[in-house]
Amino acid sequence: ALGRRRREQLWHRAFGHRIPRPRGDAAGAEVALRLGSDAPGSRMLDNGLRLLGKLLAEQGRVPPTIYAVHLSARGLDLWIHPPEQDAPEPWESHDGGRTWRLLAHEGRGIDEHALADAPAPYPGLVSLGVTESGRVLIDLEAAHGVIAIAGHRVRDALAALAVELATNRWSDQMRVTLVGFGNDLATIAPHRVRVVGSLAEALPELEARAEEMTASGTQVLTGRVHGRAADPVWPPHFLLSAIGPDADEAVRLARLGRAGTRMAAGYVIAGDVPHPTWTWEITEEGKARVEALGVTVAAQLLPRRHYDAVVELFRTAERREGEPVREDEESREFTTSPSINVRVLGPIEIGPVPPLEEGRAELACELVVYLATHPAGVHPVVLGGILWPRGVQAVVRDATIARVAEWLGTDSEGRPNLRTDDTGRLRLGPEVRSDWQLFRELVRRSHNDPSARAVLLDKALGLVRGPLLNGRPRGRYAWLAADELEYEVAASVADAAHRLCEVRLAHGDAEAAVAAVRAGLLLAADDEGLWRDLLRAAHATGDPLKLRAVVDGLHRRSSSHPYGGGMAPETESLIDELLPTWRLHSMPSA
Repeated sequence: ALGRRRREQLWHRAFGHRIPRPRGDAAGAEVALRLGSDAPGSRMLDNGLRLLGKLLAEQGRVPPTIYAVHLSARGLDLWIHPPEQDAPEPWESHDGGRTWRLLAHEGRGIDEHALADAPAPYPGLVSLGVTESGRVLIDLEAAHGVIAIAGHRVRDALAALAVELATNRWSDQMRVTLVGFGNDLATIAPHRVRVVGSLAEALPELEARAEEMTASGTQVLTGRVHGRAADPVWPPHFLLSAIGPDADEAVRLARLGRAGTRMAAGYVIAGDVPHPTWTWEITEEGKARVEALGVTVAAQLLPRRHYDAVVELFRTAERREGEPVREDEESREFTTSPSINVRVLGPIEIGPVPPLEEGRAELACELVVYLATHPAGVHPVVLGGILWPRGVQAVVRDATIARVAEWLGTDSEGRPNLRTDDTGRLRLGPEVRSDWQLFRELVRRSHNDPSARAVLLDKALGLVRGPLLNGRPRGRYAWLAADELEYEVAASVADAAHRLCEVRLAHGDAEAAVAAVRAGLLLAADDEGLWRDLLRAAHATGDPLKLRAVVDGLHRRSSSHPYGGGMAPETESLIDELLPTWRLHSMPSA
């Protein structure tokens, strides 16, 4: 969800500016999100369920009732009642049909593009919490009635539930009505979230919808899997209330669950509710327990401070005014032949250095990358908090620093390539050079030398080999969330490519302008301004096939982008101007 917002920010990024970055608690929230996120698991859950629905629809079968899911590094387990033996491949049936399992290697191999129009069959799955082996989710729709949430820290549990429903990727169109929450949560997902002040205000719509569904006789799961993601049959509507019902409201809530069948709806109410279908209890120790399902886990909670930080994170991603790109004012002198090169504008490369033993290289590289991109240095204690955000003993931190210092060795004058200065800060030596430092210096010189501008910008862009720190290990580099590096690099590379494109076009060299933009897109692939530059440069070549190839590539990319959102309106307008027939021949959404 945050990625979608940032992509939309890039639609409006002005030349010479970067998109606003989070600060304070909001930046800390993003660090925590990066540390705790499970993007591969979320993708497997989403793709695995959509594939399951598609396979069952092709076989003319009714999807089973899934009351809970266990997501782990080993794969995805669906807990089914009543049991059903015949699971469609690559799913496997276990425990007499009580569990359907998708192994992780099968889940990772699913073709996501082939499922682009496959609907989400179980949009009501929400995280109850975690165990030592993985995450447990329950299906709100499977309760067929009211779920009471009681015990300790009920609001924190409801807040976590609300944020997940508002942002998950395994739902298509849905509505979430919140009672007893502030309007701030609507900031995260205005297309999904509605905030009302009381249950009395929320219930009429839910009651009318339940009557309509009952009268239609539609089987929700069967209807869903035969539908389309863009136009789901009975999109779900979930009610989360931090306010308990009065006597009349309790009766009305009970009536909503009387049908005893799946109603594309779920109701989670705080406090004691008469005759709930399930009771979701939060213990004083932070456990979440649903006795009806026999499940107890460490509860997923979102305390108020963290909730506020997440909301502020999304507010920052709503801002359109950019921040000026910071550029060095003074020239930097680089050694002719550095002892060590640190390459970050693409896959991480550090060399020449001897190989490190397995298990130590990732941390050592991250330490060097941080210092290379923060040449002012950093105190070891601060560095410890950056590289070990969950905490580290001083002896482990100091041993790691000493190991990296030995690994980097000395420069041509015998000076350590990793040293401690007079203020106690760790710094890399003058003969350790990063491609990012060299890129900035080449761009700075291009501003002051119009005659050599094209050559200098071309050299700068020649340093770009792919996305920043491409292939970095999962769970590491979380500090990037609270740092300006990602924002600064993406904007600077895009601006350099834009400048070089303009210079090349001014000199009538459209092919070189195309090459300049493509070099920038290697790193700043989501910068919509660069795509518009590429369209203009391709049009300037006079080759309609080249322009058509760019339009088709852009359309294909926007249709299958993991963050969604399509193309910026300005980009579509430019295509309409340069290639008026593109909509007639555009590829279907992949």
